[in-house]
Amino acid sequence: MPQPQNMVEIGRPAFNRAFTNAVSATPTEVKSPTVATPAPRATVHVKRVTLTSKKNWWMVEMDEEEEKNNAMSSFSSSEETAVDPMYNYRHGADEHNINHKRADSPPPSPIYNPPRHPTSIFSFPTPTAYSAPPNPTGSMTPCARGSASELFKCIVKKPDVVELEINGEMHSNASDVTVQFLAELRVYTTLARHRNICAFLGSLENVGMVLEYLEGRTLYDVVVARPPLAEAQKIDFHNQLLDGLTHLHSYRLSHGDLSLLNVQVTSPGDTIKLLDFGRSVSADSIYRAPEDEPVDPFDSLHRKASTPAHNKFPMPRYEQIHPGTRPFSAPEILRGECQDARLADAYSFGMILVCLDRCESVDVKPWEQRQDLLPKDLFDGCVLFEQRAREYLRKCTEGRRRLLKEDMIETGHPKMMEN
Repeated sequence: MPQPQNMVEIGRPAFNRAFTNAVSATPTEVKSPTVATPAPRATVHVKRVTLTSKKNWWMVEMDEEEEKNNAMSSFSSSEETAVDPMYNYRHGADEHNINHKRADSPPPSPIYNPPRHPTSIFSFPTPTAYSAPPNPTGSMTPCARGSASELFKCIVKKPDVVELEINGEMHSNASDVTVQFLAELRVYTTLARHRNICAFLGSLENVGMVLEYLEGRTLYDVVVARPPLAEAQKIDFHNQLLDGLTHLHSYRLSHGDLSLLNVQVTSPGDTIKLLDFGRSVSADSIYRAPEDEPVDPFDSLHRKASTPAHNKFPMPRYEQIHPGTRPFSAPEILRGECQDARLADAYSFGMILVCLDRCESVDVKPWEQRQDLLPKDLFDGCVLFEQRAREYLRKCTEGRRRLLKEDMIETGHPKMMEN
């Protein structure tokens, strides 16, 4: 019976090597392992690539048909994810004898397309534009100190998506929530620090933005409290509001939803803090009404990785202006005709002055406000700011007064009510 020669295991071509216990050869012969010919290159159709909860790990979902025909792992490192199996690696002691030449670099990672969810704003890779500014706690007082540390209170603002099923179809506010978070991030990452604007401390990956914790009450709570505010306190609030808003406007950005509820008064100190810039728009944008086709906010997220370093947050070309809180929203916004968002902020500021002067909340019927009509008794009880408030509440086409820093009032000015 002839002796077997060069019997080689060929069941797994990726790990082909000669097994000494299965080979019979003369002592003078040196046998080389037989290498199976690599299989022809196959293309894998990827259905979805998503980032898992484990940082830098991807989940690759293939089409069902391909999934049956290809025994590929669903998980791989973000640095070695192989969407197209270009390599047929051989491992073992005789690997250097294989003539198959590998490529110089591993297969590229799949392109990361963020999911259509607001949390994707803060997903990997988190843009450096959302990181904390230099010395973010410079204007904050620590709540406690240790031997080698300082402790600060803060709040985390995260997206809250609501999904409803209507007539068998799922509806979500994810797109609008994303628009608001992007608008707020633009304000916080564009403006220089200001005492009348809530401090931005950075972002938490896959969570949200971090803001300073403000101890105090809303301006609404302060205005309706009794005893009523003193004259000097009203003027101080007027000046702080005007200072913060003009600082915001100097960067060609509006607030968009200025109201008694979006202004915080800290305690102690009675410092005004502007909050909630989710409806902020740029003066350089082209405005669309809320009922128009919404601008897709996720389109900018797909391109954020290619944003030049000198332009860390590009201004969108089109933005929608949404009505704010009643009755502070400007009539032109309610009609969908706003062409100057900063001038609309002036209307909101004028309505706040009326509430501040009267020490009570006011209301205007929305169908009257759309027509630039004001109640006849709106200014009843106004002593300090009536004339100025009337100028801020004019029609936008009839010389409405703009917000200017030089309009700040000196405390105790005898002619203040005439300005």
